Amino acid sequence: MPGEASSDARVQAVLDIPLHRFLGVELRDARDPSAGIRFPVGEAAQNPAGLLHGGIVYALLDVASFLALLPSLNDGEHAVTHDVAASLLRPVAAGATVELSATVLRRGRAVAFMRAEATVDGVLVATGQVTKTVLIPR
Repeated sequence: MPGEASSDARVQAVLDIPLHRFLGVELRDARDPSAGIRFPVGEAAQNPAGLLHGGIVYALLDVASFLALLPSLNDGEHAVTHDVAASLLRPVAAGATVELSATVLRRGRAVAFMRAEATVDGVLVATGQVTKTVLIPR
């Protein structure tokens, strides 16, 4: 398992991705990054109808899944997205805050499977399944 400093650096690297900063992504719980993320539906996250753009949801379900998987990755291991399948269940209005979290369903040696959810005020707005390939150092 990763050391605390290594894990903190990996979490910060995720938060520092320019797209995530641009969207205002932050951890739901700074003490537990695996608890997921949240972001406001600002102008940058809206489609022409003034609602949350579905592509943003897809991308951030993936981010929440990586953060959920991170505690099970050893130092030197990394995980890259292999597949994402998401269902958008209802529209999300501008100004809402979306919270995303994920659960690791199974972590094998080379593949990990996660289930992710997005909610607004406790109401489920999207679900997803994310598969990641675990890159093992040689």
